[in-house]
Amino acid sequence: MRHDLVAALDIGSTKVCCFVAQVADDRTARIAGIGHQLARGMRAGAVVDMENLEHSIRAAVDAAEEMAGDRVKAVVANISGGQPASANVTVEVAMNGHPVNEADLRRMLEHGRAHHESPERDLLHAIPVDYTIDGNEGIHDPIGMYGDRLGVAIHLISAAVGPVRNLSTVINRCHLDVEARVVSPYASGLACLVDDEKELGVTCIDMGGGTTSIAVFLGGQLVHTEIIAVGGHHVTSDIARGLSTPMAFAERLKTLYGSAIPSPADDREMLKVPLVGETEDGASNQIPRSLLNQIIQPRLEETFELVRSHLERGGFDKMAGRRVVLTGGASQMQGVRDLAGLVLDKQVRLGRPVGFHGLPEATGGPAFSTCAGLIRYAIVHQSATRGRRNAQSGEDEGRGLGRIGRWLKKNF
Repeated sequence: MRHDLVAALDIGSTKVCCFVAQVADDRTARIAGIGHQLARGMRAGAVVDMENLEHSIRAAVDAAEEMAGDRVKAVVANISGGQPASANVTVEVAMNGHPVNEADLRRMLEHGRAHHESPERDLLHAIPVDYTIDGNEGIHDPIGMYGDRLGVAIHLISAAVGPVRNLSTVINRCHLDVEARVVSPYASGLACLVDDEKELGVTCIDMGGGTTSIAVFLGGQLVHTEIIAVGGHHVTSDIARGLSTPMAFAERLKTLYGSAIPSPADDREMLKVPLVGETEDGASNQIPRSLLNQIIQPRLEETFELVRSHLERGGFDKMAGRRVVLTGGASQMQGVRDLAGLVLDKQVRLGRPVGFHGLPEATGGPAFSTCAGLIRYAIVHQSATRGRRNAQSGEDEGRGLGRIGRWLKKNF
């Protein structure tokens, strides 16, 4: 892709979304193209029908290309299937008296990666969380510093090989290259969180259609991720079963009248609910709104209790502080924020993408956080890659070698 153009592809259980953004010199993004389509062929973050999913991706990308007036050749894609897992490892090496350089950092990261290489798991991220020199912690950039021993804490995120390859295969079938793969909660956090939240400690909970994902940030870095296979679609299924109504109408009931917190007025408000399989106009039930909310509340309570138990089991419940940011399409239901605060016993706010130009109100809500975060990841990744290339070029020029020198060294 051109250096000033990046594309993101968010493949969820309920929708496929594509953003095309133009990147300015100051690394700000202006959204130039948007396309989103109903997702077919995905369930709980995993591919279940490659052909249907291919059609959904093509339709979303075509719409974004048409709006941007440009072609997309490569995308940054999200990963929410394959049971992504987090692990934190520490690597330490002797410095032998020389200052820390880029090669030392690369060697340490490769050493950390080697600890978790597995034929069954695909390593998605190896994120340096904290550097230490001779036991002194809190070093963000050790390059140029002296010491006897250099250490780094690395956050590794991996996923099962099969689901990741299935998703990459479908994207390739759409004549798109996968420039980078980003675990979904990481992308959502990049889009919604402010720097102070990431520094002080925050838990970002992305409530999607088929999954609920967790990202814990502390000290400005991602330190834990988790994905739970429960989402807004499960609430819709509960409504459809409980009220014997079609799925499409259950989704409409949830969106228009559903609430996670009961209200005294719920018993007085009556809702007309058509019955599944009935064709006659009169074949419907009259139910109080309180019955609808009695179906919704337990499922959402269970979801937040699962989130709490996962955080407690990993030791991140207290570490992440008292701040929670809710995002994702299912977080927009009435009362979800209040229920999350009660179950998790934390301060909760609703998160949406921040710092993007040209993002319309219709696609600037919590449901599009992951796609916006993929754009932000692409910009940071692109800048880092360009910086490494410039540094390499500068080294070559300084040595008076350049491309000819590298060729001579390689062949002679």
